[in-house]
Formats: sequence, structure tokens, C-alpha cells
Amino acid sequence: MTAAVTTGTVDTDVHCAPSSLAELEPYLDEYWREYLVDGGQSLSPSQGGAYPPRAPISATSAARAAGLLPANDVDQLRSAVLDPQSLKAAVLNCTTSFHCNRNPYYEAALTRAVNDWLVEKWLSRDERLRASMVVPTLDPAAAVAEIERLGSHPQIVQVLLPVRTDTPWGNIRHRPLLRAAAERDLVVGLHAWGRLGQAPTPSGLTRTYLEDYLANSQILVQAQVTSLITQGAFAELPSLRVTLLECGFSWLPALLWRFDKDWKGVWREVPWLSGKPSEVARRHLRLTTAPAQLPQDPLQVRQALDLLDAGTMLMHASDHPHDHGPGGERLLAALTAPERDRVLATNAEDWYSFGT
Repeated sequence: MTAAVTTGTVDTDVHCAPSSLAELEPYLDEYWREYLVDGGQSLSPSQGGAYPPRAPISATSAARAAGLLPANDVDQLRSAVLDPQSLKAAVLNCTTSFHCNRNPYYEAALTRAVNDWLVEKWLSRDERLRASMVVPTLDPAAAVAEIERLGSHPQIVQVLLPVRTDTPWGNIRHRPLLRAAAERDLVVGLHAWGRLGQAPTPSGLTRTYLEDYLANSQILVQAQVTSLITQGAFAELPSLRVTLLECGFSWLPALLWRFDKDWKGVWREVPWLSGKPSEVARRHLRLTTAPAQLPQDPLQVRQALDLLDAGTMLMHASDHPHDHGPGGERLLAALTAPERDRVLATNAEDWYSFGT
């Protein structure tokens, strides 16, 4: 997709990661440093197997040739993404904490460390950078406290959460976290993957990586969308904005068609929905362009984009350093010039309130 990107583009999903736990030690207190050493904790910048190093999706061709994983310093990111693509802005997403263990106190300490590392080592060094802060997923009170601690930083634009969770994000137990984000005008970003020990399907664990990978867009993220809408998160928090990151987008029209159809028959169970679920989704959701799972026929691509209202709902993402094939180029080729401008920049600028 990078070949078609133009000056002034906003990239809404650029990955960065510490190369090892040693990079985070300065941001952890003594107890947690000892905890990591004594417990033999390890840290994988690629989410502990979510992107196997030799898989074709694990890096763009240039990054793979250079042996690069997600960038771990600003200079590397400048030479790989920011300068070659002449980006106006890039949103950093660090998913390192997604697969940490189930100790809620350790998770809180690790997410604080990741956020402080992002602010000091990244945001302070390039004005083009924005970032998603990470928060604990096991302790809602700790998540709210972290949003309160760091949510007012001018370059923090999003709260990053995994789609692979113990309970859907629409569940009432998560409402304080969502409220804290909305009150600070922060977008909530639901990103592919999550804790690897959590089953990605309602029927339990998968047997292959292919099943795991497909579950992000076919099971997990669709469950999160229906949860947020049906359990009243958007009704209670009308300013809440949610971005679906690295989960695809071509599945959304079919889901919303069925959602609207079934809502007409069982609307009494969700009295807080004053309109069609599809209308709620279009107000409160945006999706990133990588991966773009689209047909090869240009006419069919255009038809798929019309069902989605792509010029409004989509925001450009390279998902650097991952490589999702030529679907992104087919997407941009099918857009009109005004749509392309919105997808590449304006939608993200408006959604994330850049410059306001």
C-alpha cells in the first residue's frame, strides 16, 4: 500500500516495541525489576508468536530484507516509515503488554512502563508522532487511574485494547474505562490479538495458527462490535469513538445487515437503541485499511467499498512492519480522489482531533 501513499498522509497503525525488557527497566520500580528477573519473564516485541518471524505477513519486504521487527527507536522509524512516506502524522501502537501474564498488579506496572517509555523515547523526539496508551485489562480501576495519569498528554490520542479478552468490551464492568477515555476525548482502539492463553473462539482453543489469525476478523472483533452496541456502551457514552485496528473491514456490511434485520424482531431486549445498529456503528466506529481483504476484480472492489461507505469509515494504516499483500493498493485505486484524500488523511485528523 505504501507505493500509493502521498505527502500529508496520516498512518493510524504503526508498530513499535522495546527490543527487550531491559529497555523498560528504568520505568519499573525495584520490586517489579526483581519480579521479572526472579520469575524469568521474557518479552517478545512480536507478541510472543502472533507474527512468526518467517511468515509472509510478519514484515514488509523491505523490513524483512533488513531483518527488522517493529521499530524500537525513533531513528529507525524515521528511515523506515516517516521520511520515505513523507507522513504528516503516525499513530504508534505498542502491543507488547497484550500477552503478559494474568497477574493484575504486574500488568498495571508493565503498562505504566510501556506508556512512560513511549512518552520519553518516542513522543518527545518527533512532533509527527502520536501514540496509543496501553492500560491494564484485568483491573478496571487501575485502567482508569492510568488514563487519568496520562490521558491529557497532547500526543496521546487513543487507549489501546486487545480484541481477545475475557469479557467483551461492551460488558458493563468495562464502562468506567470507556467513560474515562471518552471524557478525555480519547479514541478507544481495539487491536487484533491479545492474551495468547485466552481462547479466540466461543468453542475453545484453536489447533492452527491459521485459525488463530482468522479469528481476529471473523470472530473476535465482530463480537466486540455487537457487544458495544447491544450492551449500550454508545448509548450511555454518546461521545465514545472506537477504532478497529488490524481486523479488516470487508466483513462489516454483512454483519450490519444481519444486525439490523434481527434488531427489528428483538429490539425490546435493547431499549437503549433508538435507531438501527448500523446507524450507531457508522457514528461511533472507524476501521483501518490494513489488512484490506478485497477481491481482485476492480468492479467488485468498488461494490464492496460502496456497501461500507469507505470514504467515511476507513482510515489509512500501513500496519508497519507487517505485510498484508496488495489489497491496500486495490483499495486506493478504487477510491475517487475526494475519497482517497479522506481515507489517507482527513478521516484520521477529524477522528483523532489532530490540531485541536
